[in-house]
Amino acid sequence: MAGIMSYFGGRRDPKQSSRDAIVTLRQQLQMIEKKEEYLQKKVEEEVKKARANAVSNKAGEQPAPVRPTAAMLMCTRTFPPTCSATAALRRKKVTEQELERLQNTRFQLEMQVNTLESASFNAENMAAMKKASTALKDIHGKLTIDKVDQTMADIQEQTQLANEVSEAISSSTYAGVDIDEDELKQELADLEQDELNDRLMADHVPVHHPAGSSRIEDTVEDDEEAQLKELQAALAM
Repeated sequence: MAGIMSYFGGRRDPKQSSRDAIVTLRQQLQMIEKKEEYLQKKVEEEVKKARANAVSNKAGEQPAPVRPTAAMLMCTRTFPPTCSATAALRRKKVTEQELERLQNTRFQLEMQVNTLESASFNAENMAAMKKASTALKDIHGKLTIDKVDQTMADIQEQTQLANEVSEAISSSTYAGVDIDEDELKQELADLEQDELNDRLMADHVPVHHPAGSSRIEDTVEDDEEAQLKELQAALAM
């Protein structure tokens, strides 16, 4: 279909055109390789004929019968013993020249294949990069570097404001007031001592004991000391 459209003036797909050209070149290279094999065998056969005729001529044997040509007839009249060997070598030279031209042609075709493959690869890479560029444009949309800078500045400003608010909330209520910590500790110790004395005075009730009750008084004093120690321990906590 693409070939028909291009024939009538339509636009061909560059990728398809490149593929078709590469396929055609590779087919031609296969034909050239087969022709090279044929010519190489022909050269080897002519060499064998030249050797065989040279040996037979030297030994006085008759060469193998072949269809005479004008060049062979001329050679037979001039140099009868070496005509067949010389003709074989001449054909070998002609075949070698044709083989060399064919090899040069194959080299040119291989270069064209490599160039087309490289160009197709580059075109595909460019197409992929173009799609990626279009996708990036769609993602960014109307986003510009100025808008990004402004947004980042706003974020930084709001972050700084949030930090200042947090510091203001968490700061001490008595910030800026000169307070002596040692004096506060001493005052707290005096309060604890006063509280201890008040509790001891409230818990102590004078009791009149008759004579001979020293044992009971000792028990009461021990209880008072125990209560005092418990009170001190509670205040220390």
